[in-house]
Amino acid sequence: MTVLQGPLIDRMAWSAVGRCPIEKTMALVGTKSAMLLMREAYYGTTRFDDFARRVGITKAAASTRLSELVEVGLLTKRPYREPGQRVRDEYVLTEAGTEFMPVVWAMFEWGRKHLDDTPLRLTHLGCGAQAGVDIVCAEGHSVPPDELGVRMVRRSADGGSS
Repeated sequence: MTVLQGPLIDRMAWSAVGRCPIEKTMALVGTKSAMLLMREAYYGTTRFDDFARRVGITKAAASTRLSELVEVGLLTKRPYREPGQRVRDEYVLTEAGTEFMPVVWAMFEWGRKHLDDTPLRLTHLGCGAQAGVDIVCAEGHSVPPDELGVRMVRRSADGGSS
């Protein structure tokens, strides 16, 4: 169980509704198609038709979800032109989109372990060993669930936390 710290201990004195990072993230990418589009972007898909086909959604749904992912800054549009064709946009991951991928990989790992006996595995290309998603502290220690805490930090004037 995760330990709430400081003023968060008194659960009756505060509410996370509207302020929880999980809630806010789900509001941005909380659909199956959005998560699968992010997976495909990470796999290198950039073209609109390829996204729709690989995710198995209609072009209208792909257009809506891709526009939402661009709007929230996980993807960006980049113009390209094939010889003899009109200019079109391709979709590429932003830095924020790349930083989001451990969320997708955590879902991959959970589904692999609990829902399916898939032969797919995440691997470290450097050595070939199986890879996984882990919570690690700033000192490099692996943090198991019973050692994880949540605390409130003050925001500094530059928007960072202290």
